[in-house]
Amino acid sequence: MKNIQDTTLLTALRVLIGLLVVSAIFVVVSINQKLNTVATTNTVSFSGEGKVLAKPDVAVIDFSIVTEAATSKAAQDANSEKSNKVTDFLKKQKIEDKDIKTTSYNIYPQYEYPRNGVPTIKGYQVNQTMEVKIRDLGSVSSILDGVVTAGANQVGNLSFEIDEPEKLKEQARELAINDAKDKANVLKNQLGIKLGRIINFSEGVAGYPVPMYESAMKGMGVGGGGGVVPSVPSGENEITVDVTITYQIK
Repeated sequence: MKNIQDTTLLTALRVLIGLLVVSAIFVVVSINQKLNTVATTNTVSFSGEGKVLAKPDVAVIDFSIVTEAATSKAAQDANSEKSNKVTDFLKKQKIEDKDIKTTSYNIYPQYEYPRNGVPTIKGYQVNQTMEVKIRDLGSVSSILDGVVTAGANQVGNLSFEIDEPEKLKEQARELAINDAKDKANVLKNQLGIKLGRIINFSEGVAGYPVPMYESAMKGMGVGGGGGVVPSVPSGENEITVDVTITYQIK
């Protein structure tokens, strides 16, 4: 009988301990939730902006070689001949292999649509698009003219870019953070608050090269079968970083 009582007492004790542990966990979680709620509701945010201007150090051009022939093989062979000439020309301009790449290669059947008949294939068109990165900006104009002469018959766009923009982004980010902190130091006195720790940070980056599209380059004699070698000033690129810093209010 005593053993049964001891077992019952031990079981009850275990249940009681379990309930106490669960209650303690519930209290801790509730306190954390309240603290987190206070931390996230009693906050204030400040925004900052940083801008960095830099001259581009590379130019990127996209162009296509479009060839048509009666058969797919004939169109591909003719296209390959032109693309080899274009590649040879680019290498003579000291452009490295890593800066020359094909971005798309498509073969399209060309249909003939008789008035009262079934459409039939009359030939094939091959469209090969290439992208070239030019590191010597002084040679951009002559390269644009040269690729057209070598066989490219469509120039999609030209853009001037910064090859390693991360360093400039870091500079712009630092300026933006300093701007936000300066605003915080001024406004905390105006608002009559004390700032605690930073609990959130976000940023956005803007500033991309503005490409010169095909229609504009045709007006300069590019992509339309020759003409005067175009003048292509590179100007400056602007990288802008916007940040938001959120502080806890003490």
